[in-house]
Amino acid sequence: MPDTATLASRPAAARTEHFDVLIVGAGISGVGGAYHLTKQSPEKSFVVLESQESFGGTWLTHKYPGIRSDSDLYTFGYRFKPWTGKPIAPAADIREYMNEVIEENGLARHIRYRHHIETASWSSDDKLWTVEGVRTDTGEAVRFTANFLWMCQGYYRHSVGYTPEWKDMDAFNGRIVHPQTWPEDLDYAGKKVVVIGSGATAATVIPAIAEASGHVTMLQRSPTYFIPARNANDLADTLRQLEVDESWIHEIVRRRILRDQSVFTRRSFEEPDKVREELLAGVRAYIGPDHPLDPHFLPSYRPWRQRIAFVPDGDLFRAIRSGKASVVTDEIDRFVPEGILLKSGKVLEADIVVTATGFDLSVMGDINFAVDGKPLDFADTVTYRGMMFTGVPNMVWVFGYFRASWTLRADLVADFVCRLLGHMEGKQARKVEVAFRPEDKDMKILPWIDEENFNPGYLMRGIHLLPKRGDKPEWQHTQDYWGEKNIFPAIDLDDRAFVYG
Repeated sequence: MPDTATLASRPAAARTEHFDVLIVGAGISGVGGAYHLTKQSPEKSFVVLESQESFGGTWLTHKYPGIRSDSDLYTFGYRFKPWTGKPIAPAADIREYMNEVIEENGLARHIRYRHHIETASWSSDDKLWTVEGVRTDTGEAVRFTANFLWMCQGYYRHSVGYTPEWKDMDAFNGRIVHPQTWPEDLDYAGKKVVVIGSGATAATVIPAIAEASGHVTMLQRSPTYFIPARNANDLADTLRQLEVDESWIHEIVRRRILRDQSVFTRRSFEEPDKVREELLAGVRAYIGPDHPLDPHFLPSYRPWRQRIAFVPDGDLFRAIRSGKASVVTDEIDRFVPEGILLKSGKVLEADIVVTATGFDLSVMGDINFAVDGKPLDFADTVTYRGMMFTGVPNMVWVFGYFRASWTLRADLVADFVCRLLGHMEGKQARKVEVAFRPEDKDMKILPWIDEENFNPGYLMRGIHLLPKRGDKPEWQHTQDYWGEKNIFPAIDLDDRAFVYG
């Protein structure tokens, strides 16, 4: 986030451009939002501002070996464009899919790359957002005004990942890298590599580098659940053999996957022990009988309290079974010249340490927001269905699902935005914000999410930065796609929660 002195000293933009809608971010949500605007609100002018040099968001930021989706592309892909590849896909394939969306729908002319946004200010007098920033390629100041702000910038800081401060890190003679900023010159051939972490990133990096490395050790504080299975969809393959149209295949397979996910999610709450055994059986099938599950593969928490990554063809566990990779469950005492000293007293020798330890939450892209000249702290607001916020006019935020694909919610929110824009035009309203109704005045205010329901580290570390939720469904991000897919289209835009002006 730029400091006040930097902003004050920067020359003002030479001109101001105006649009009906300004979309922040050209990742999966922003590109999807642009598509929906062209189809559902073609009369609206809009621009997409992206700080990176191209589209893709996560799939452009992350360049570590093996980078891939951790959920299936039939549901992570847009509902309007069939996915024809394998269910789990590498970043390059996802970006090519997004590129086709951009080219097929003429979206490129709406996207401005290398546009870093620094401030966004709402004026009630003008009923406009003023967005100011800088072009990172030229240093030129830029300014835009917009009637409506659509935040599609994601939820984590792209510039740097999260690495804990362990004792004596500077004593290590090797190299410490974070997957989010993977160096192009990193040579791991024949080297001893320790990957700290047990989430989707670690599960991706380890099999990708195991063959070339001397040995890879996954160092975890506690085990994680995974779903190892074939990287194929039998239903899709059968339908293709029957020469069914790809658009039909996409819809049929999406519906089947979403039904299966709904059942799995419900069972994780209603019969967690059975689900746990099924997940562990999947690991056993790939890791073989010679590798006991205890202690490295027995998580202590209920399934789905943290995200469960799909491991295509069980590649992580095959690498462990082959002996090219291994797992250590322990905690770090400190770094030493030759590697990592564990609290058990063992030293893990390493030439390279990869900190697959997550990322830092970034609320609204670290932009300095203000409403009528007063700095805006989103932690002081309460969310309306995880996409609008009390006291923040003419703005919607896309925050996807934890237990289903992000894009499912991006599509639902896009429908809502386009419908809301049309409703405002019909009412000749230039402003809309959400506010408590009389029946909400005694509502209990709670943190963004219940940590007993879902508690990944990045959320727990940054939950104080997030908007609050109420104890009513309208005033929270329910994480329930299977409910929201019916609720969102039925939202009454004349409900007293919406205040127009």
